[in-house]
Amino acid sequence: MARSSQPKKPVHNVHNGVNQLRIIAGEWRSRRLSFPDAPGLRPTPDRVRETLFNWLAPYVAGAKVLDPFAGSGALFLEALSRGAAMGQALDSSNIAVSSLREHLGTLRCSVGQVQTADALRYLETQPAIAFDLVFLDPPFNQNLLPATCALLEERQWLADEAWVYTESEAPPSSLGLPGNWRLHREQKSGRVYYALWQRMAQAVG
Repeated sequence: MARSSQPKKPVHNVHNGVNQLRIIAGEWRSRRLSFPDAPGLRPTPDRVRETLFNWLAPYVAGAKVLDPFAGSGALFLEALSRGAAMGQALDSSNIAVSSLREHLGTLRCSVGQVQTADALRYLETQPAIAFDLVFLDPPFNQNLLPATCALLEERQWLADEAWVYTESEAPPSSLGLPGNWRLHREQKSGRVYYALWQRMAQAVG
């Protein structure tokens, strides 16, 4: 999840110094998992996750899911809990990756993979798989969204009608994302904009 330097108020539970996230629905409904107390690391708030997965309800089961800035893994784990067929998570933090890998083991999940990687380098150099659902919640103040989205499109990481979720400090309409992505839904909570995009397959001929 995004590393925001100053969240307006806590969006996660803290118990004895350990941050916790709750899986909302699906196979692991109501499971609480801890994640490391790394600077700025936070899960997408429960209320926002619930809204997002209501939007995505018909599309998660059986989907191939990519989370290039996984952080706490809240969105990634929620998708797997709700029946995604496979998932690939990336994060540049060894601590975050180790924690998420531990959660997958605890949950006995065999369809989720997680690795330490720089998202942009990974998308540029690795053989592409066409994902149905992508979560993009990069660290703020680094202008990572436009470059990430361009690589997803240009390197063929997306299925024809893939769904892409973004979190950003700027309004979705100002992000300059690929022209064949249609803004499906958007919301704002505090200073953060949440948006769901659908990729439209390029016209043939």
